[in-house]
Amino acid sequence: MKIILHPKYLSHKEAILQLVATFFDQGELIVQGSRNTIKSNFLGNQKVNIKFFAKPGVFKSIIYSFFRSTKAKRSFDYANYLLEHNIRTPFPVAYLEDRNGWNLLAESYYLCQQLDYDFTIRELIHQPWFVDRNLILQQFAQFTYQMHQARINFLDHSPGNTLVVQTGAQKYDFYLIDLNRMRFEDLSIEQRMDNFKKMWLSKTMVKVIAKAYAELSGYPEEQLQAILLQKTTSFKKKITQKKYLKRKLGRLYQKKPTS
Repeated sequence: MKIILHPKYLSHKEAILQLVATFFDQGELIVQGSRNTIKSNFLGNQKVNIKFFAKPGVFKSIIYSFFRSTKAKRSFDYANYLLEHNIRTPFPVAYLEDRNGWNLLAESYYLCQQLDYDFTIRELIHQPWFVDRNLILQQFAQFTYQMHQARINFLDHSPGNTLVVQTGAQKYDFYLIDLNRMRFEDLSIEQRMDNFKKMWLSKTMVKVIAKAYAELSGYPEEQLQAILLQKTTSFKKKITQKKYLKRKLGRLYQKKPTS
């Protein structure tokens, strides 16, 4: 079992190994996905989150073993990069990789500090009367602009992957999670607006985001609004068509006569 620790946690190696060894028997379940599982547990008196990445298939196992960083390593490395550039994310503790006798990746884990947050962007998106909604959207646009200025293209910039903490009256901090899909590059204005498309914004929210981003970037508000609306509309249409086709294929499969 390979373990890489943040310098602040070098003295916790054995305790972290024990948390991983007892992952399936202890801790509080947070997310149970089809392949990945997240639990919380205590590292000393501090609560941490442990994300388990299940064993990939043979092809992906070869890719992750010899040609590309594992999801656990990327989560750890990207978290450190974010913090170095003043972009908030739960503090990275360690990552671990388990390999088989052929040195192929079997499973891996990523640990970070537990963050007690107030809500995610998802709640904001789906509740038009959410308190401070437009103000939070403005501050979220500012946060995303800072991320873009740091050359961060967060490919999973979706409503559930931003945690929000209220730090005072009309003041909110944003934290990114689920970090393993990022690119680090200079972004054109098209790419910047495209990065908002998974937020499932309404036309009203598009206006708020575009105005706040324009004030920071110097780009014309009307230009940003037009690009962002087009990106958002195209994404929604694509997802809606996929869901429609999936339902239609499901109905056809159910109607298929059995022999």
